[in-house]
Amino acid sequence: MEGNILEIKVLKNYWELGCRVADIVEYVLALPEPKLVLPTGSTPLSLYKELVNRDLDWSTTTTFNLDEYVDNTIQDQSYRYFMMENLFKHTNMYDDNIYFPGDTAVWPDLSYGTGVDLCILGIGGNGHIAFNEPGSSFDSETRMVDLTEETIKDNSRFFPTIDDVPTQAVTMGLKPIMSSKKIVLIANGKHKLNILNIAMNGEQTESVPASILQSHKNVEIYYCD
Repeated sequence: MEGNILEIKVLKNYWELGCRVADIVEYVLALPEPKLVLPTGSTPLSLYKELVNRDLDWSTTTTFNLDEYVDNTIQDQSYRYFMMENLFKHTNMYDDNIYFPGDTAVWPDLSYGTGVDLCILGIGGNGHIAFNEPGSSFDSETRMVDLTEETIKDNSRFFPTIDDVPTQAVTMGLKPIMSSKKIVLIANGKHKLNILNIAMNGEQTESVPASILQSHKNVEIYYCD
């Protein structure tokens, strides 16, 4: 499958990455009742720090997180905890406007994350976005998934031992991600550059889930090493 070749915008450093994407978020927050999809992990930390420092109005904003672990016994490593500590508790957002996949009892929830103004993504070493691992259908909906050994190993740095890493998660699917009006993908570190080039400039294939972004009409890619 052929898609569009996407420009990778290379920034000077990690903090410029946060500031550049914060400018985009600030613009979206000025819209009436904005809706955002947000990521976790180490890459967006500079973004969240910059957003907190700007003291913006989040009172009319609704957010959806990309994913959440299933049966996580280390609560301070849940993505809900991460978002509360690094962003939400420092804003004037209403708790009722904060959503995580898995909050509802029935999956797939086809309404989760629809009508979104801005979706911010990271990218995994194997090309996954959210927890849509290689082989995920481009038509996939929000659902429960098994994590690959590579992803479990990558995420083990956040847990006491690799055995503490959950093996399942609920993830926003590729189909609702692609329904977002605008997508921004951020990547940090030289170890991400190869997969980033493959995903943005190579063949569009379900074996590299992030390559689906080549079909989106409004996507920006930011990278720093």
